[in-house]
Amino acid sequence: MAKYGRSASKSVESAMRRKKKGTLKSGSGRSVKSRKQAIAIGLNEARRKGAKVPSRKGSRKSSSRKGARKTSRKGSSKKR
Repeated sequence: MAKYGRSASKSVESAMRRKKKGTLKSGSGRSVKSRKQAIAIGLNEARRKGAKVPSRKGSRKSSSRKGARKTSRKGSSKKR
């Protein structure tokens, strides 16, 4: 069974055309230069329309590194 529907394919195709033309903009308003970013924008548009596209849950990284940072303690390594 296919992961992506036809309408998803059409929206990615449209985004790629707009990228080539130079009219595809990212969220910040800058023009998109990356092929991967154009595909991501196309898939996002397809999701909003309700097309058959897998969810982003597996591809997103969790912010578990935030709590794993080492904190430096001043004064804990003093010689007595």
